[in-house]
Amino acid sequence: MTDRITESLLSGLTEPQAEAVRHTDGPLLVLAGAGAGKTRVITRRAAYLAATVTKPWNVLAITFTNKAANEMGERIAAMGFGRDMTVCTFHALCAKLLRIHHDHANLPGDFTIFDVADQRKVLKEAIARAQLATDQWSPAKVQGVISNAKNAMVTAAMYAENATDWGERTISRIYSAYEAILAEQHGLDFDDLLLKLALLLRRDEPLRHKIEDRYTHVLIDEYQDTNMAQYEIARLITERAGNLCATGDPDQSIYGWRGADIKNILRFEEDYPNAQVVRLEQNYRSTQRILAAASRLIEHNVNRKDKSLWTENQPGAQVRTVSVEDAEDEAHFIAHEIAKCHAEGKSLADIAVFYRLNALSRTIEEALIQAGVPYQVARGTEFYNRKEIKDVLAYTRVLLNPRDEVSLTRTINTPARGIGKTTIDRLIDHARATGKPLFEVLEEPAQVSTLKAAALKRVTAFAGLLQILQPLINASPREGLEQLISQSGIQAELGKLAEHDPEPAQNVEELISAASTYEEIHPESTLRDWLEYTSLLGDVDAVEEENGKVTLMTLHAAKGLEFTRVYMIALEDGVLPFSRDAYDPQYDEEEERRLCFVGMTRAKELLTLSHADYRMVRGVSERKTRSHFLDELPSEEIQRVDAAGGSADNNRRRRRVGAELPHDIDRWEIGSLVRHPEYDLGKVMWLRPAGAQTRVHVRFQCGHEQTFLLAYADLQRVDWDEID
Repeated sequence: MTDRITESLLSGLTEPQAEAVRHTDGPLLVLAGAGAGKTRVITRRAAYLAATVTKPWNVLAITFTNKAANEMGERIAAMGFGRDMTVCTFHALCAKLLRIHHDHANLPGDFTIFDVADQRKVLKEAIARAQLATDQWSPAKVQGVISNAKNAMVTAAMYAENATDWGERTISRIYSAYEAILAEQHGLDFDDLLLKLALLLRRDEPLRHKIEDRYTHVLIDEYQDTNMAQYEIARLITERAGNLCATGDPDQSIYGWRGADIKNILRFEEDYPNAQVVRLEQNYRSTQRILAAASRLIEHNVNRKDKSLWTENQPGAQVRTVSVEDAEDEAHFIAHEIAKCHAEGKSLADIAVFYRLNALSRTIEEALIQAGVPYQVARGTEFYNRKEIKDVLAYTRVLLNPRDEVSLTRTINTPARGIGKTTIDRLIDHARATGKPLFEVLEEPAQVSTLKAAALKRVTAFAGLLQILQPLINASPREGLEQLISQSGIQAELGKLAEHDPEPAQNVEELISAASTYEEIHPESTLRDWLEYTSLLGDVDAVEEENGKVTLMTLHAAKGLEFTRVYMIALEDGVLPFSRDAYDPQYDEEEERRLCFVGMTRAKELLTLSHADYRMVRGVSERKTRSHFLDELPSEEIQRVDAAGGSADNNRRRRRVGAELPHDIDRWEIGSLVRHPEYDLGKVMWLRPAGAQTRVHVRFQCGHEQTFLLAYADLQRVDWDEID
């Protein structure tokens, strides 16, 4: 039986792939080029280990995104080995182990994981506690410094000890205050998950041995993207057995800005002198021309491992480099081509547009809207940052961890229940003065002498509501969420708004659907489990496949994906490669080149690289120079296209770069009558103010409905008395 199983697991593999799968004992480095079947090898190897030398529950497979972990888990389960095998992200593993062994880590068992927005709220308070001003110490910038410190395993105490100048000493005060507030609120940030587990494994040898005994064989995907804390975790949990399989590609190391250290994979053979090295060099994804262009580009890097990518795929079309006059021309050129594909019946799900910076998506979105092309933007975390979603999640976090003051202050008057800012400030002041957590003050509001009778009654009612909702944290994800939304009053509030703006209610319905989907995959899960899962989601996790939409995403988010047709925009010096100025201390040209390489190798058949002569930067049109990366491509594989024409249509679009909201925007409201040159008369169904990004949804008399970016829509408000 075992022979038949192992034979099936090796079936269809190339010799290098089979060699990697068959390796069972000792360290293994798999250098897997782009599109070389890496996931196939990892999943087959995990199953092979479980079938030959160990048990499924002794195998740990770690990757970097939930999407990749889910895909790997599904593949392994399909082979019959998924039961009890741990397949997850680094952060999910750390959250699980810290939750189980919280007493060893000196952590509360009910800790919550603070997202980026909530971390910044805590940092604002930390800056205030350090007697500093947020206009001088940006929470976002301080957050980046603290994040890098934690990824390098530098605690607040270590940071303070090593501070050498006034700036570092000041940040150390903020760092210490930040850590104190997190401890008070039983909160951890994303970086804490890695740091605290790494430190725990270092100091607690008996626990480390227990974890080593559980996970005798460890496989780590995307090893080139590990930071110091992740490197230390991997080293410690494989220290005795040495069964560490690291899979990755130095040419795809693109996260140095958040602490990833390419040296972790480059020095693997020094760390493990007895390591076996397997190179996977055959590419199954891209055409010969795309692969040749990408390979020539990456050869300009020095910090890499030698390998020669090759493919048996067709030569394919030449890679196009397209020159345009400005971002508007670029967007309309791409939208026109995609609309043509759509009209020809080609799948939009096979098309993607990549960019170096999120801000670059605006013109592409506007052009796709005008062309009537459906699209999705891969910003998964943005869905969870919408107000109505954060309101619901804040309730679940309070039920798990009542000390989470960020979530508690968000829920106390959501939906509106007459508890205003003055009342909240008085409650917080009393908590600070007495040294009590805010949730304890809410349970005994009568002790707050400054509260008026009406406020006291409302606060008491809110505290009672939380007690009623408390058991829901252990309900199933769907039931718990539905009951919470109903009993909290959120559902009724959204129902009132739905007549004018249905999107918030629809978003909450989508959240319930997400919880339901999670529950189907994890039948024994609770709302508590689902909350932890959502806390660890990233942008790429929200990409829906086969949904009939073009995908827009950053190059960083594109890692691990593939599309038939890829457009990469804004290949201009200063954008890709990105640099704020010539003396940018964070500029790393090799990493920028790797990022470009990653984007190019996502394309299977057609690849277009565009650059503009002018691009709007902070509201000013700037002259741009084509990226020197384009000059590093092999000329024989490139087709150069000059789309920088001067047609009347182009001139019209350029005039609209500085488009503004209608001069009578203050008179636009739900029910306003408008006219469109194509659809004629219509009525405004909802209007969502957001400055230049203000959107309006119109229902036209002809039966057509459409959402427009108002500043760029050919809409004119019409007074009712002007209509015959």
